[in-house]
Amino acid sequence: MKDLLIPLSVKPDKRSEYLKNISLLTCSSGNLFLIAGDQKIEHLNDDFYGPKITPEDNDPEHLFKIAAASNGGVLATHLGLISKYGNSYRKLPYIVKLNGKTNLNQKEEQNSSKPFWKVEDIINFKKQSGLKIVGIGYTIYLGGKYESKMLAQAAKAIFQAHQAGLAAIIWIYPRGKDIKEEDTHTIAGAAGVAACLDADFIKVKYPYGLKDKKLAAQKFQEVTTAAGRSRIICVGGSKQPAKELLEFLSLQLELGHTAGLAIGRNLHQRPLEEASRLAKAISALVLRKKTLKEAEKIYLNKASDSQKKISGKFLGLF
Repeated sequence: MKDLLIPLSVKPDKRSEYLKNISLLTCSSGNLFLIAGDQKIEHLNDDFYGPKITPEDNDPEHLFKIAAASNGGVLATHLGLISKYGNSYRKLPYIVKLNGKTNLNQKEEQNSSKPFWKVEDIINFKKQSGLKIVGIGYTIYLGGKYESKMLAQAAKAIFQAHQAGLAAIIWIYPRGKDIKEEDTHTIAGAAGVAACLDADFIKVKYPYGLKDKKLAAQKFQEVTTAAGRSRIICVGGSKQPAKELLEFLSLQLELGHTAGLAIGRNLHQRPLEEASRLAKAISALVLRKKTLKEAEKIYLNKASDSQKKISGKFLGLF
């Protein structure tokens, strides 16, 4: 990570702590493979139980099992789950999501999300638990009634996290009447806002719905450029065939338009055995810069014995 810029908001005596956390966050690659578990609150049980969803997914531990098998993925979820399961998965790095909302809120409340914990709480929890808490996560909805409050809360949380040597990841989504959520120009504006708040990584939507995938990836350069020295990671979206997911991710990485992937449903709705293979394949693309063919072989469980041994050693780093 020779090109890593340490924000000036990180205290001088916390620079080594920040570098350590960024190294754990990215496996020293500069890229981020984020496994999203915050939808346990965001979508209630809609994403975790029902047709075409493995029964394993109804158990929160399924998220931890997948992350543990991912060869470098970071689990982002709320403090309660980390508190309950963290002791059984001490080798995992964690991002603590500070805020959230359910999908039962009405009208303007759909675009608001208040913090559950202060950054100070996370710092104390990290010391108390001894877990590898590497950063905080925060969601912002632009365009809603509570936009200004959410921006102020997020800005304060990022600053406090950096002061303590923690990384800060921002989920940022334009929402509201007449706002096109998957419009590249609008997403670029949101990325610029998160950069102004000093986010290390910015999680945004990607225009998966566009028919011309290559053109969509090329246009997405506006988003990456607007983020400046903050790094963009894209959401995985709703469940799609693994082959399509890997192909699209490979294209994004090849064009330099993303610094990783944030993925939830596309992993945890699958049985653990398949989800683990897909997670390893994503890790190979994002963190170890393997080719698409190599990643597809990993997903299809055709990796060589030597690759499997390397994967085992890699997992042992955490």
